Amino acid sequence: MNKHLSSVDKAYARLREMAVAFEFKPEERLNESVLSVQLGASRTPLREALNRLVAEGFLTFKTGRGFFCRALSPSRICELYEARQAIETEAVRRAVARAEDAELTALGAYLDTIEPDYETCEDLSKLLEMDEAFHRRLAELAGNAELINMLDNINGRIRYVRLINLEILRAAPKNNAGQLSAHRRIVEAVASRDEAAAISAIRGHIERRREETTEAVRIAFSKLYVPEEK
Repeated sequence: MNKHLSSVDKAYARLREMAVAFEFKPEERLNESVLSVQLGASRTPLREALNRLVAEGFLTFKTGRGFFCRALSPSRICELYEARQAIETEAVRRAVARAEDAELTALGAYLDTIEPDYETCEDLSKLLEMDEAFHRRLAELAGNAELINMLDNINGRIRYVRLINLEILRAAPKNNAGQLSAHRRIVEAVASRDEAAAISAIRGHIERRREETTEAVRIAFSKLYVPEEK
């Protein structure tokens, strides 16, 4: 049983990485035979891993046709951003009421630590990792594990587009300072126990990224389908 579960987990972990990064093209049909060889997984654990990713929204399943990569469209990404906004807004609202002073101090200290790297980092993957870590730490102050699970899921499903967003921001350096100050405003509002200001800050911060969705998706398609010149 443990060996079986381990093979499912290994297949799931790799397939999730591939789905997050759109190594499968949007709405592409997955070849289970090829994946079985590629991942060294037999049919049963592979199927279990694929079904798990369907349940989590990374893949879709069509009866009689098989498994497919999820779609990539501005409307779908906007829906996910709206869900992220709702989750983080609720988390911040609860953090204002529940977070310990020491936890708020620690979050402020963490922001102090990452800000210098955030401004100068040229590795977009590392930059996104820092940003996701900040937002996750912020959400953890709500003391609700289910909110964290939902946030992790949403982050995985929009990660590719968020990398594009960061690339857009890096092309306009002055915007980076604005993003950092947005993080600072959120932390200060939560630390002041100002629920209205905290909610306004987190909603506005995420909304600005949502508004860039159409352009980000356009660029994403160009990267997925047009080979980069070497």
